[in-house]
Amino acid sequence: MIKIGIIGAGRIGRVHAESLSKYVQGAEIKAISDVKVSDELKSWAASKGIPHVYTDYQKILQDPEIDAVLVCSSTNTHAPISIEAARAGKHIFCEKPIDSDVERIKQVLAEVEKAGVKFQVGFNRRFDHNFKAIKERVVSGDIGEPHIIRVTSRDPDAPPIDYVKVSGGMFFDMTIHDFDMIRYLSGSEVTEVYASGAVLVDPEIGRAGDIDTAVITLKLANGAIGVIDNSRKAVYGYDQRAEVFGSKGAVQTRNDTDSTAVYSCERGVIAEKPKYFFLERYMQSFADEMQCFIASIVNDTPTAVNGNDGLQPVLIAIAAKRSLDEGRPVKLSEVA
Repeated sequence: MIKIGIIGAGRIGRVHAESLSKYVQGAEIKAISDVKVSDELKSWAASKGIPHVYTDYQKILQDPEIDAVLVCSSTNTHAPISIEAARAGKHIFCEKPIDSDVERIKQVLAEVEKAGVKFQVGFNRRFDHNFKAIKERVVSGDIGEPHIIRVTSRDPDAPPIDYVKVSGGMFFDMTIHDFDMIRYLSGSEVTEVYASGAVLVDPEIGRAGDIDTAVITLKLANGAIGVIDNSRKAVYGYDQRAEVFGSKGAVQTRNDTDSTAVYSCERGVIAEKPKYFFLERYMQSFADEMQCFIASIVNDTPTAVNGNDGLQPVLIAIAAKRSLDEGRPVKLSEVA
């Protein structure tokens, strides 16, 4: 039985705890930590069968019974905690991004390699049933040589301005998933980025120094072109679609809905809206990525989303921000 410690009891930490307690065999959560431990957190932890709740995550790292940690704390702590966990000999699941600084990410990866522990990054969308189906068609050769990879990602509503001010910007807190998806679906690395952005949803986002609407084009090493379109607000729900078009055909996914029922009448044809947000849309993918992480420990196999998979989307995000600021295409070699 793999014993787990979770560092960070916010929304994503609780999502992973839910996945581990309900869906993952061969693992149990021994402890969870958070800088703020309330009676509500203690009650919630007890309901999930978690025996220990700490304010100090060092107690998790110092526990010899704990085999692996999930780093689900604030983004600025991902790198230092991952380094400490590696030095403590713990296998590590780290939420994205590892860090916004490339050199700190490289330091994390060096410590992980030195310690010989497993390291998986939390790009859960790779485990989504829709995107996996596209990937399988690409790998099988059904669509031939990829020519265009298109990803649409639009949130149902803009985040709070307080979050926007500290998130690192839309390319880092939102589009980073799409940068990873372009790499995943194409099987190729990004070589050049051109980003165009605007403030069309909320002027306060612009005053906070960010954008809320963007289109990014990406050149890939295999010759394909990637296109990402983002919006902070889609009034009809959580819009998550992708397509790979190639020399032999195309494969695309639609949005997940609560049902496939379509109502037709004299007023028109009415279908369900997309699921509202990521917890509804991607819950199964969170469970699947946890299963994959535990399996890599048990079977001593490579993790499905490794350290380089955590590094490359950050490099792309940095290039996209520079492209937006300077109004020109930016090669990845400029930021790597």
